[in-house]
Amino acid sequence: MSREPILHEGPDRLLESMAIFADATRSPRPGILLFPNVLGAKESDFAYAERIAALGYAVLVADVYGQGRRSTRADADPGRYMNELNADRVLMLARLQSCHAALRAMPQVDASRTAAIGFCFGGKCVLDLARGGADIAGGVSFHGVYDAPPFPNAAITAKLLICHGWNDPLAPPDAVTALARELSAAQCDWQIHAYGDTGHAFTDETVHMPDKGMAYQPDADRRSFKAMTDFLGELFPA
Repeated sequence: MSREPILHEGPDRLLESMAIFADATRSPRPGILLFPNVLGAKESDFAYAERIAALGYAVLVADVYGQGRRSTRADADPGRYMNELNADRVLMLARLQSCHAALRAMPQVDASRTAAIGFCFGGKCVLDLARGGADIAGGVSFHGVYDAPPFPNAAITAKLLICHGWNDPLAPPDAVTALARELSAAQCDWQIHAYGDTGHAFTDETVHMPDKGMAYQPDADRRSFKAMTDFLGELFPA
């Protein structure tokens, strides 16, 4: 398995994403964008990407913040880079689109067959990329955030899978039904998998804050990975 940093120009700054792919596969294969959570690209994202690459895909762990701009939970404001993009969804979409262009430019990727997945804030990135009309076959949001941007969507052509913890305080039931109404109005091919007794960050083994509704949930993690695997297999049949 190879890891190769890729520097690419964003709309306003240099971005540094990480390409991950199996060395044994020579021919171009479907490409998957992986959008990290609030902290930005990190080792756990690279490890998850390697699991996906082992299924026969090439993965780009996307940098939407900018080279050298990463956070940790110990920072005074771990969400500072995320907040910048939440305040400017036009800029956010432009960075997402530049990451998609970088994925499509990878020599390991069949540029006509791409998809995106994302975690927490990265789940919002998946949705916004689709809302922006990106030519992706599909997208998967894991414990994402669902608020729509303050401007009209382009035509959504991507199929969408939403893997959701029903007790997620960042996406209460009203937000989930609002997303369903939005995607239905767009005539999007969508599905929502809601996991009971599950909160935010259910795929992240390092999170244990049940008092805040955020904790790893191994069953939801396992089930959502299987759901994603089946979904990608439907998008890109062998």
